[in-house]
Amino acid sequence: MDSKGVTEQPTSFERPETGVDPAEPRGALVRTSTPSTTHSTPPPTPGGDTRGGTALPAQARAGETPSTPGTTTPSGPSKEPPDIVGNGPEHSQPSVAAEPDTHRPRPVPEGIPPQPGAEQPAGPAERRTGQGVQPGRPTPMRRDGDRLRFVGAATRRIARGIDLDEIVMGLCRATVPTFSDAILVYLRDPLPVGDERPTGPVVLRLRRTDRIPEERDTEGGGFLPAQAPSEPTELSELSALTSELCEVRPGGALAEVLRGVRPVFADAPAARAALPELLGDDGELIIPDGQRAILAPLRGRRRVIGAAVFLRRPDRIAFEPDDLLVAAQLATHSALGIDKAVLYGREAYIADELQRTMLPETLPRPTGVRLASRYLPAAETARVGGDWYDAIPLPGSRVALVVGDVMGHSMTSAAIMGQLRTTAQTLAGLDLPPQEVLHHLDEQAQRLGTDRMATCLYAVYDPVSHRITIANAGHPPPVLLHLGGRAEVLRVPAGAPIGVGGVDFEAVELDAPAGATLLLYTDGLVESRLRDVWTGIEQLREKLAATAQLTGPDHPPPLEALCDEVLDMLGPGDRDDDIALLAARFDGIAPSDVAYWFLEPEDAAPGRARRLARRALARWGLEELTDSVELLVSEVVTNAVRYASRPVTLRLLRTDVLRCEVGDDVPQLPRLRQARATDEGGRGLYLVNRLARRWGATRLSTGKVVWFELNRG
Repeated sequence: MDSKGVTEQPTSFERPETGVDPAEPRGALVRTSTPSTTHSTPPPTPGGDTRGGTALPAQARAGETPSTPGTTTPSGPSKEPPDIVGNGPEHSQPSVAAEPDTHRPRPVPEGIPPQPGAEQPAGPAERRTGQGVQPGRPTPMRRDGDRLRFVGAATRRIARGIDLDEIVMGLCRATVPTFSDAILVYLRDPLPVGDERPTGPVVLRLRRTDRIPEERDTEGGGFLPAQAPSEPTELSELSALTSELCEVRPGGALAEVLRGVRPVFADAPAARAALPELLGDDGELIIPDGQRAILAPLRGRRRVIGAAVFLRRPDRIAFEPDDLLVAAQLATHSALGIDKAVLYGREAYIADELQRTMLPETLPRPTGVRLASRYLPAAETARVGGDWYDAIPLPGSRVALVVGDVMGHSMTSAAIMGQLRTTAQTLAGLDLPPQEVLHHLDEQAQRLGTDRMATCLYAVYDPVSHRITIANAGHPPPVLLHLGGRAEVLRVPAGAPIGVGGVDFEAVELDAPAGATLLLYTDGLVESRLRDVWTGIEQLREKLAATAQLTGPDHPPPLEALCDEVLDMLGPGDRDDDIALLAARFDGIAPSDVAYWFLEPEDAAPGRARRLARRALARWGLEELTDSVELLVSEVVTNAVRYASRPVTLRLLRTDVLRCEVGDDVPQLPRLRQARATDEGGRGLYLVNRLARRWGATRLSTGKVVWFELNRG
């Protein structure tokens, strides 16, 4: 029957060998009965004589047809691909025939080392042949049922792998020592992804080798003693004797074997010419005589992606023709798994890059506030989400704090998140009130589609007035940690999510005292399958209060450490959703460090601005900046007075730098230009650009603000 119709046999009777994980198929499916009298196993006789210890056909009961190993042939012709790199039809692997085993007792598990001091009864194989096996040495599978159970367990072990290394390791662990004593796995370098056609020569790289561990090598000497140059050497020296890279020559022997797709014995004429090309000049030393090595091409969905070499020691019974079918099944499952792993890796890479570009690389350092952030994906298998955070500097030393969550976990959710974040940044640049920003975000979400919904919280902090204005669109409320250690869930109107349409958003203005910490987060932090959102919010509040107690009432906890402590509240089942976290520590600007004036739009305004700035600098002890500040203030105020129709504002802020802001009611932003020698004006911004540490102009809803900064001392 075809292998696709074979059902997995229960393996509750199997016992793994010592030191092997019971979940692994290693050593659980090979016979290991220790005979009372040990005999050397003669080599197989020609013509399929089984008296020398080779595999025997299954014992047939009345009415059953005995199955003979080595006689199974594939049904129907198989079509081979035209070349090893081009596209071609899928190859047809020969099927492993399953014997009728309805009433037959299950065979004794093989591959289990004898227990010290315990006599093991002779197994069925020994009773049939009268031959014994060496203690501690796995013996070949004797029946088709053994092969079927081994293939089922091995393919399950290979299928458990997700990434490339896990799949290759699964192939090695599943075959050594149950099927072979050693294995070498070669893969293309680089591995082709999907339907892309690789360019350049086909290069195979040795990806992994595996062998029977040293402690299980009871006979010692490996394949054959290393001192005999004409004989194979130690298995532990496989990677040292084989070439790491192999370039497949077009039209060469290795290319022909790989194009043929089917596994072949090493003593076949094609394999004898291909193995030196694959393993290198010294690689022939590890190939034993007889049918004790199999070269199996690894073919994925479109092309051959590598090769595997299975090896058995000379003191172990050689491979049989049916073992080629087992090698074909192992190679097919491994190659398809590697193909999927490569595709998954490429998708994960694209998802990571998309998510990384959507989130801010670094946070700004606005005046009067310190920021920290964290982002955690939902799981390794769901890397892309719709959560985002942002911090946007605003005119007047203010800063906008934004956190949002697009519904869903997909590339589409991440793309929508990027569009909404870009829209929020644009709206913040217009200095719109928080409720207006959410209103325009709602309109944008409706333009993107009818089912594009998201939650968002938008807050604006003013370090001069020590106030914060917050508007909410269906997002969990923020938590404010006061300096004394009290954590408070802010009462903010919930509002409707973005994308609902036709909903008014409401903003509230709250105190933001110096030393307090505002925590904005997405629902993945407080909601999971194990708890509802309000229970999670209460746990978050308690966690913040407990963390603040560690540093005392007069010192707020470090911002980065606080974020880490918050994430520690997550349990094993709390990663159902991705998490975005934004923490803001309010330092504020003291009133004594702020100087603010209104200037009438008249010709005397620049002179008055110079006098006011000189007095403020003298009060702050910054007389060394007087000349530069007077010159720059005079130029900026002159430009504002020339076009303004309402009073002009002048504000000086003393923080780690000296900042000067001049506002007027004209929305047009000034542009830096190179004045010609005959021009009477146009040099004011040129002076600002040369003397100031930084400068800029921002449009407001009522006009604009031109600002510049100077270093203090």
